[in-house]
Amino acid sequence: MKIWVDDVRESPEGYIWCKSTNEFLRYFRRNFDFLYGNIELLDLDHDAGDYATEGGDYIEILKELERLSHKRVYHNAICDITFRLHSMNPVGVENMRAIIQRNAWKEIY
Repeated sequence: MKIWVDDVRESPEGYIWCKSTNEFLRYFRRNFDFLYGNIELLDLDHDAGDYATEGGDYIEILKELERLSHKRVYHNAICDITFRLHSMNPVGVENMRAIIQRNAWKEIY
């Protein structure tokens, strides 16, 4: 399963499209048993635009996954996710990449 998080750019075919941070986090928590080991790619923008009022910019997803990864039940599932950053915001990408690298998560470019 591939998940696309972006407020403006439509998801590529075959992706689940989340437009806000809160939308993704609700989906992740509600469907965790189904998603465990099944998220092939989490493809993230940085700037949430009009959706920033619904959980902040998308870096907040990484911060929350980092927090959840310290809980045993979530740790392996989050470590199995491959991340890709498709943001045009170079500073945002740098900050997001720092979280990915700090946690030794997988990223593709």
